[in-house]
Amino acid sequence: MFGISPLGWIHTIGSLPAIPVALYMFARHGRIVPRSLPGSVYFVSMLIGATTVFLVAHEPVSYGIGAVTILILLAGYGIERILGPGRVVRYIETICLSLSAFLLMLPTVTEILRRVPDGHPLVTDLKSPLLLGAQGGLLAILVVGLIAQIIYLARRGKVAVN
Repeated sequence: MFGISPLGWIHTIGSLPAIPVALYMFARHGRIVPRSLPGSVYFVSMLIGATTVFLVAHEPVSYGIGAVTILILLAGYGIERILGPGRVVRYIETICLSLSAFLLMLPTVTEILRRVPDGHPLVTDLKSPLLLGAQGGLLAILVVGLIAQIIYLARRGKVAVN
């Protein structure tokens, strides 16, 4: 189905929970909260997806996205252990984990458009205007989202100081 191998299904199903969990945390907290139950589910799902991509990828760029995702994910979840709690840590954590969500959605949207509907996908060329538009839309969401998150953290920090 959809031309996905058994290992590809493990990759897909393993990383799939990260999407609704990230959406939930963005809606509820305005960011991915690493030290929470949903944050733990997000971490495990992202790690499964980012590590198994090396076994299923067909495009060379996928290896780079997988490696960068792992690095950003580890930075987002590990920065507080390195620097301790603080405002700067929240900014770094938020930026890293938002970037990881973007790096999850970029290949997800690409693969959906290249595989659905089964047998007659919406996109057959990586330079398709539909695909490039969808990827550009994701980039716009990332930029606007990061700006909103940084403003929110800055305002929250000022309230905590006062």
